[in-house]
Amino acid sequence: MSNAPAYPGIRISGCWALGAEGSSNAGSLDRLLPPVGTGHSPRKRTTSQCKSEPPLLRTSKRTIYTAGRPPWYNEHGTQSKEAFAIGLGGGSASGKTTVARMIIEALDVPWVVLLSMDSFYKVLTQQQQEQAACNNFNFDHPDAFDFDLIISTLKKLKQGRSVQVPIYDFTTHSRKKEWKMLYGANVIIFEGIMAFADKTLLELLDMKIFVDTDSDIRLVRRLRRDISERGRDIEGVIKQYNKFVKPAFDQYIQPTMRLADIVVPRGSGNTVAIDLIVQHVHSQLEERELSVRAALASAHQCHPLPQTLSVLKSTPQVRGMHTIIRDKETSRDEFIFYSKRLMRLLIEHALSFLPFQDCVVQTPQGQDYAGKCYAGKQITGVSILRAGETMEPALRAVCKDVRIGTILIQTNQLTGEPELHYLRLPKDISDDHVILMDCTVSTGAAAMMAVRVLLDHDVPEDKIFLLSLLMAEMGVHSVAYAFPRVRIITTAVDKRVNDLFRIIPGIGNFGDRYFGTDAVPEGSDEEEVASTG
Repeated sequence: MSNAPAYPGIRISGCWALGAEGSSNAGSLDRLLPPVGTGHSPRKRTTSQCKSEPPLLRTSKRTIYTAGRPPWYNEHGTQSKEAFAIGLGGGSASGKTTVARMIIEALDVPWVVLLSMDSFYKVLTQQQQEQAACNNFNFDHPDAFDFDLIISTLKKLKQGRSVQVPIYDFTTHSRKKEWKMLYGANVIIFEGIMAFADKTLLELLDMKIFVDTDSDIRLVRRLRRDISERGRDIEGVIKQYNKFVKPAFDQYIQPTMRLADIVVPRGSGNTVAIDLIVQHVHSQLEERELSVRAALASAHQCHPLPQTLSVLKSTPQVRGMHTIIRDKETSRDEFIFYSKRLMRLLIEHALSFLPFQDCVVQTPQGQDYAGKCYAGKQITGVSILRAGETMEPALRAVCKDVRIGTILIQTNQLTGEPELHYLRLPKDISDDHVILMDCTVSTGAAAMMAVRVLLDHDVPEDKIFLLSLLMAEMGVHSVAYAFPRVRIITTAVDKRVNDLFRIIPGIGNFGDRYFGTDAVPEGSDEEEVASTG
């Protein structure tokens, strides 16, 4: 077996720790760590993270969990193909939602978004509220829906961006104050009685399905639903059905059946039609598959390092800390200690690139002092799990009340591509300067995915700062080429990446060394599945 690449550095003895890294500021992360130097056996790395996601759909037979979302963009960082949008139309209580859920279950693909037209009823005036309370308002007319909001929401979803969807309260006939966020659609299923009633909306749908169910069955279902779920009385439901629902179906809904690509008689009972729909959607998704990591490995690697890269000055102190954390013989407690010191220096260096403006304050001596103050709205940190989480305490130590978000990206063992498994971002992040943190960046595939997520949430590219303790030149080039306005900040850049996409000479698996988990032997079936640069 060949010797590991050596790192020529300086061993420091008697280095001082930065004061703010004491026990009071260690953060919640350190409290989760096993005590160092106790002789306890190391923890085992968990290789499966899929079930950390909430279930997408529960059925009588099984629970379907969302899987990782593969890249929805190319090596340029731009979306190459839009999400596949399916429109489901049909009369009220025809079984559209049930058919949609059956399609989702049969598709068994990750990141499917179900968008209901019921969320987009217009806000009623006081007079309309009074009419609705007496079952005299027509909710089955096209004018009852906010088509402008529907179209803008569907466009953003197809473009891969996050959207805010209103929540409608059918008991009070009003929108709730809170809205729900939808993001990450590979497939969008949009269902509603007027799904095909607008020309612009029709152009956004890649497949149009009309669910055709007998009118008597639809009436029985509507009675059951409105009485049990929406607090209506039987007389009011029948009155509304005869006055509004049935005439609207005859005038506005049934004529749109001719616009459908597929008509599904008997709704959810027609399993043959649903199987055909699923086969077609699968074929469309296969045409949309992308391979990003291979493209990154071969692109723009002979170019000079970009101007957006800033490397912490390699002082004897910094090089000495690198020597310690790169040494395979370094104990875990020393590795954590000196990694934290580097993280603190890296964060302080990164903050100097934030915008500042002149300001004047008065000193206790009553004198004016011409200084500087932060010119932005807010700073938010986003860590790429799991290694990026270790940088959070350093950020909190120097940024008071900083907000923190997380993104979980893992490498698919079969395809070698990064996949998005989970994200939690603070609200209104689009106005913030975002510190994106990952301890190592090799190919840049995971970092690119994280940046793309932030852009999809409307964070301006020039407000994103990518911070990493160690980067490979390949990763620097990949991120800078795709996102030329993202500021890249690190403490060191290594030149090479091996065939397993590990940085050479590198630092090893940072998460394993920091958290004390077992390293997986190279060549085994359990190769690194956490985020890989």
